[in-house]
Amino acid sequence: MKKLIFVILTTIYTTSVLANQPKEWQLGFQEAASQSMREIVNFHNNLLLPVIIAISVFVLFLMIYTCIRFRASRNPIPSKTTHNFAVEILWTLIPCLILIVMAVPSFQILYKQDTIPKAEVTIKAVGYQWYWGYEYPDENIIFESYMIKEEDLKENQPRLLTVDNEIVVPVNKVVKVLITANDVLHAWALPSFGVKRDAVPGRINETWFKAEKIGTYYGQCSELCGIQHAFMPITVRVVSEEEYIKWLSGAKIKFAKEPITENEYKKIASK
Repeated sequence: MKKLIFVILTTIYTTSVLANQPKEWQLGFQEAASQSMREIVNFHNNLLLPVIIAISVFVLFLMIYTCIRFRASRNPIPSKTTHNFAVEILWTLIPCLILIVMAVPSFQILYKQDTIPKAEVTIKAVGYQWYWGYEYPDENIIFESYMIKEEDLKENQPRLLTVDNEIVVPVNKVVKVLITANDVLHAWALPSFGVKRDAVPGRINETWFKAEKIGTYYGQCSELCGIQHAFMPITVRVVSEEEYIKWLSGAKIKFAKEPITENEYKKIASK
């Protein structure tokens, strides 16, 4: 009974109870942390849900009405009507109008997602069986990101979502993500940012996000890629610009893709 009440409250007050990661008995989307995700949530809650509920209620009403009005006891001689021109026009025209009403805002959202603004940070994500590899092409940084096993988790670290090396990005900056795979199909997905793109071997897909809130956000591979598909999470830590610059200085040394000279090391360390 307590769980049922919790589910009902979760449905009603989704924005207040959801965070940057999935929760037990969660219904609905995670809390939006970008403009793109906020538009997706508004489209779902303000248009799709009312349409779905209205159609469901209408069909249920028709079924109940038909069962009562046209039951055998009330209609011993059934009607042999096979066509009704007006009804056929209506049940063709009305669904078409509903689809058009839904299509216009959905196309607008898709267009915005596919139109990438000028990037301030560029990251390359490569899917492997079964972990993610990341590269900051403009910063000579490359590293691999593995899930931390349950027995090694620290306090407040979510199970199956925590990784050893997180992606770090600055808040309120446009981040472009180049996505590919090394072996099989994967998918790079972050629900709080409204981002999901397939990682295809031999091909680079692009997406972007602009995180509006500082915090840690979690996602997972969303393409069934093999036996350990459930164990290649995605973790993005959004920080202030000052903290990002500080992290960048250390990452250029720790995760240097190409060997750095002594002068470059001193220059980075002095920042």
